[in-house]
Amino acid sequence: MMLSKKSIYGLKAIMNLARNPERGQALISDLAREERIPKKFLEAILLALKNGGLLSSRIGKGGGYSLLVPPRSLTIGKIIRILEGDLAPVPCISATNYSKCDDCADEDSCGIRLVMADVHQAVSAILDTVTLADMVNRSEVAALAQKKVFDYSI
Repeated sequence: MMLSKKSIYGLKAIMNLARNPERGQALISDLAREERIPKKFLEAILLALKNGGLLSSRIGKGGGYSLLVPPRSLTIGKIIRILEGDLAPVPCISATNYSKCDDCADEDSCGIRLVMADVHQAVSAILDTVTLADMVNRSEVAALAQKKVFDYSI
């Protein structure tokens, strides 16, 4: 599985919102500039995340986008599924977009299907337990380590 630009940009934008909750509503133009994302593409991504129930938006002065779901309760799997669809690497194991493989005589004994089911389960197990807050924290810790700044807080 390789993430599309849509998911990468979506994750960057939603991480920005999680890092800056004090800002309130974020303008698309600010997010696009700060994360170096094409504005028109970002508009479509944020709309998908809003329609998926993750973001709220407000029009007019003081408007923009903000997180509707707390970062601690929002999994990366949820975000990626909204932007990419099902995580299944082959259609015959998809829970939401199942389709029988034309080349497979017996799904129950198909080696490809059996291995890809394990891959799907492993990827889902990680993406469905790592939260947006976890991802932001890991990013911030890595950034501090690069600067050789040590955080001794508990």
